[in-house]
Amino acid sequence: MNPKYLLDAYEIAPKKSLGQNFLQDAHILGKIVAAAELKPGDTVLEIGAGTGALTVALAQTHAQVVALEIDDRLLPILQRQLGDFPNVEIVQGDIEEVDPVALVGGGEYTVVANLPYYITSKIIRLLLESVSRKPRRLVLTIQQEVAERIVAKPGDMSLLAVSVQFYGKAEIVTKINPGAFFPRPEVASAVIRIDPHIHPLMSINEEVFFEVVRAGFSQKRKQLKNSLGFGLGISHLEAAQILLSVEVDPSRRAETLNIEEWGALAHAVARTLPRSESGRFRASAQAETA
Repeated sequence: MNPKYLLDAYEIAPKKSLGQNFLQDAHILGKIVAAAELKPGDTVLEIGAGTGALTVALAQTHAQVVALEIDDRLLPILQRQLGDFPNVEIVQGDIEEVDPVALVGGGEYTVVANLPYYITSKIIRLLLESVSRKPRRLVLTIQQEVAERIVAKPGDMSLLAVSVQFYGKAEIVTKINPGAFFPRPEVASAVIRIDPHIHPLMSINEEVFFEVVRAGFSQKRKQLKNSLGFGLGISHLEAAQILLSVEVDPSRRAETLNIEEWGALAHAVARTLPRSESGRFRASAQAETA
């Protein structure tokens, strides 16, 4: 049912503070469900159930749907829309404050979400990095610009792109015109699918990997020898030596490296630099006395 009609019927105004833009295009809803590739009996966690349009489409696949919604004003609408679906559980809560794994129980699960733009990166990090059991798939409706950054190739990589691609394969399913939502957002959106790697992409300590990547991106558009040196607190000369040890030109920029090159660089940093008592990398004794 049309979100505007439902909201008007319950005298509910969308909250800008929650980034509420409700998808109302049946064609796009179908594409989202198709991208999730749900089978009867599968478990799916929907983040941001809203007025239930997508929830109904998910429920019709006969998957077990846990519909999470932060706004308690919308619960009567969801109960009305989903009352005939015994395979749907409606939960009021904030994804930042609940344990996704506790919501879905044991076994594999898929996440489908229409994410507010202002918390997109945070929620993606939560689902890929912090949870005790990662989803088997994520199908997310997000700002188009962010989606394009996530699927970027070497030459246009960012910290966000490296972070997501380290954990899984990402692809844009479809782009969405603002008119597909009520109220109409000011920017275009896109549906992105992320399939987490079944096995780790590389044998590297994640903390080390991301410390090195953050260091590499610490100074935009700077040569890696400078940004890596600045980010790790070492000289650009020592940073250049580490880069050369893994056959990466020190004059390259962070956005040009692929995931494998970042992995090799992280291994080299861990092998070359000692750690301080605080756990941070620091210049080698040889460099300090040079």
